[in-house]
Amino acid sequence: MEWWMILCLIFGGLMVLFFIGVPVAYSFLCINIIGVYLLWGGVDGINQLVLSIYRSVSTFSLLPVPLFILMGEVMFRAGIAPNMMDTLDKWLGKIPGRLSLIAVGGGTLFATLSGSAMAGCAMLGSVLLPEMRKRGYSNTMSIGPILSCGGLAIMIPPSALGVLLASLSRISVGGMLMAIIIPGIIMATIKAGYIILRGYLQPHLMPAYEVEKVSFEEKLILTLKYILPLGMIIFLVIGLMFIGIATPTESAALGALGCFVLMFIYQGFNRNVMKVAQKAILATSRITVMMFMIMTGAIAFSQILAFTGASSSLVSLAGGLDLPPIMIVMIMQVMLLFLGMFMEPLTIMMVTLPIYMPIVKTLGYDPLWFGTIMLINMEMATTTPPFGLVLFVMKGVAPEDTRMQDIYKAGLPFLLCDAVTMFLIMIFPALALHLPSLM
Repeated sequence: MEWWMILCLIFGGLMVLFFIGVPVAYSFLCINIIGVYLLWGGVDGINQLVLSIYRSVSTFSLLPVPLFILMGEVMFRAGIAPNMMDTLDKWLGKIPGRLSLIAVGGGTLFATLSGSAMAGCAMLGSVLLPEMRKRGYSNTMSIGPILSCGGLAIMIPPSALGVLLASLSRISVGGMLMAIIIPGIIMATIKAGYIILRGYLQPHLMPAYEVEKVSFEEKLILTLKYILPLGMIIFLVIGLMFIGIATPTESAALGALGCFVLMFIYQGFNRNVMKVAQKAILATSRITVMMFMIMTGAIAFSQILAFTGASSSLVSLAGGLDLPPIMIVMIMQVMLLFLGMFMEPLTIMMVTLPIYMPIVKTLGYDPLWFGTIMLINMEMATTTPPFGLVLFVMKGVAPEDTRMQDIYKAGLPFLLCDAVTMFLIMIFPALALHLPSLM
C-alpha cells in the first residue's frame, strides 16, 4: 500500500474518533494499537508500543511540565493574584481603559507564574469582569482583554506547552523558554497599545470614572509587599536558567517551592492553607496525567508515520514544491489556525509536530524560531471560535446574560493583535532567537 493511502487511513481514523467524542488520549491509543499490530508484526508490535510509551514519559526534560502547572495552581487557588491586581490598579491612575490595561498587565504578570491559559482567564474574569460591568465597559473591551491575556500563559515562561513542544521536537527546553519571552512581551504591548488607542478614539466603550488618590508611599509599600516577591519567583524560574546556574527542571522546582513559601507567608500555616495545597497538588496530578497520556500516544503515532515512510515522503514533497520556503511556513500556519477552530492546542501540536518539524529543518529554518511562531498560533487556538477552550472558561465566569456570540465577537480584535505579533516574528527572526543566543 502506498504511503499516502496509509497516511489518509491513519489521519482519517483519528479524526473520526475525535469527532465522535472519544477522548484524545484514547483516540491516539486506539489508532496506535491497530497500526502497530498491522504494521509492526502483531504481538511484537504491541510490545514495542509499550516500550515506546514508557520511554516517552521517562525523560528528564519533561519534569518542568508538572512543576509549572503546580505553580499556576498554587497561585490561583491561594488567592495571591487579587492582591497583585489591586496593586497594579493603584499605579495606573486615570489612564483611558485602565481596567482593560489591568487585564493586560495582570495577565502578563500571572503568565510569568502559571503555565495555564484557562487558570489565567478564570482568575482575571472573576476578579475584573464584575467591576468592568459596574463601570459600564463594553463587552469588547471587558471580555476581549481578559480572553486574550489569559492565553499569555502559553507565550511567557513558565510555559508547559513550550516544554512539551521542545521535548517533542528534540530541541533545547531552556532555549525554547527563552525564545518566547520577547514575543510574549511584544504581544502584551501590542494589546495594551490597541486598548489605549481605542480608548482615545471611542471613550464610550471604556467610560472614565473617578479614581481614589493613593500616595506614592502607599503604592511603594504595596509593590514591595505584593509585586517584588513575585519578581523573585520570576528570577528563580527565568533568571537562574538564563545565566546558566540552573537547568529548566531545577528552575521549575525552585519556582514551585517559592510559590508555596509565598502562600504560607501571606496566609499563614494552618488547616485551610493545607487544604489549598492539597487541592493544587491533586489538580496538577490530573492535568499532568491527561497531558502525558496524550503525549505518549502522539509519540507512538509519529513513530508509525516514520515507519510507513509518510514523514519522509511529506518532507520530500514540501522540499520539492516550487514555492519560497517562507510561503510553505505560512501555509503551515494557516492550517494550524484552521485546526485551532476545532481542536485544543495540545492535540494540534501532537498531530502536526511529527510532520512539521522535519519539513522546517529541511527548509533550513531554526526550530526555535518555528516553535515560537507555532506557540503564538496555539495561543490563538485557545480563543478561536467556535471551540477555543478559553472561550468556554470565559462563559463560565461571565454574567448569565452573556451570550457565546458576544464572547466570540469580543475576542476577534485581539486575535488580530496576535496575528500581527506572529507576522513580526516571521519578518524579524532575531526577536525570537536573540535571548537563546545569549545563554
